[in-house]
Amino acid sequence: MTQTGIPFLFMRGGTSRGPYMNRADLPEDLDTLAEVLIAMVGAGHPINIDGIGGGTAVTTKVAMLSRAQDDWADVDYFFAQVSVAEKLVDFKPTCGNILVGVGPAALEMGLVAPKGDVTELRVRAVNTGARVVQRVHTPGGGAVLYDGGATIDGVPGSAAPVGLQFMDVVGGATGALFPTGNRVDVIDGIRVSCMDVAMPMVIARAEGFGLTGQESAAELDESRDFYARMEPLRIKAGAMMGLGDVSKSVTPKFGLLAPAADGGAAAVRYFMPWNCHPSLAVTGSQCVSACLLCPGTVGEGLMAAPNASPVTLFLEHPMGKLEVAVDFRSDGEGFDIVSAGLTRTARKLAAGEVFVPRSVWARD
Repeated sequence: MTQTGIPFLFMRGGTSRGPYMNRADLPEDLDTLAEVLIAMVGAGHPINIDGIGGGTAVTTKVAMLSRAQDDWADVDYFFAQVSVAEKLVDFKPTCGNILVGVGPAALEMGLVAPKGDVTELRVRAVNTGARVVQRVHTPGGGAVLYDGGATIDGVPGSAAPVGLQFMDVVGGATGALFPTGNRVDVIDGIRVSCMDVAMPMVIARAEGFGLTGQESAAELDESRDFYARMEPLRIKAGAMMGLGDVSKSVTPKFGLLAPAADGGAAAVRYFMPWNCHPSLAVTGSQCVSACLLCPGTVGEGLMAAPNASPVTLFLEHPMGKLEVAVDFRSDGEGFDIVSAGLTRTARKLAAGEVFVPRSVWARD
């Protein structure tokens, strides 16, 4: 054969989509792995014509699963963000939307056995160390149920709900809630909060860029002036956060906040970072929630301070709202996120083999 076949599941997880693979079926060496993923996705072309990528940052994501290497978890989830138009792979971040499909995929692969009508799985996000408890519907202890009545903005139709409870989400990449040591920094004249909750982010008010925060994703992507200001700021913030040179890394992500327009906690625009997310990342929703809840950040004052914890926030994004339940501690000086809960959906789309040239990886 002139090509190497690799088993895979093709799944939608939340508002993202991509291949889910057994880590044992892929190269151990990360450099070789990156080359395989680039070939598989078809990175380096704007529509990924020679691979299974979808030409957007939410459709060039890869999940790699294995049996857990620690006593707490059932499944280890290793994530890769493959670039669309460049031949690059970033192994630093995790992805919460793709994570939604991890439980169903692990059951489909036989990495975990179903248990009763709802199977509870404990997932370790290898990239960041976050722990996530997932609840997947498996009627009668059998196959994964995908049909159901749960809906999420950004995905048509309905599907079975997948419950997620995120823990250990603070400081996964930098070791601190506020990696710069400040709740607000001023970079290039813009007030920002640099935070690390589930995903390192640089968060600003939309008005600081002359925006309303109600712009569509397409309108923002067409605003070259905005990106010309945002990217140098993000790179400087990345260095201040201890992340080094982030010019070729998708982290830290960038977020804009504005007053809510439809009864939510705030309007959010999330950048991945060189395009605006069509909806909102699951990981990003947790960091944004922390920014809204923590006194002294750029998010303070956008919503009424809650009287108690946990609290449910509805974050407005370009395609609707995302609901996140946050358990937090705040005593004036100190602030911490204990856990965050969301309900999302996933669906198996295809299964089989994906092929890469043997010149990229011969396996044998």
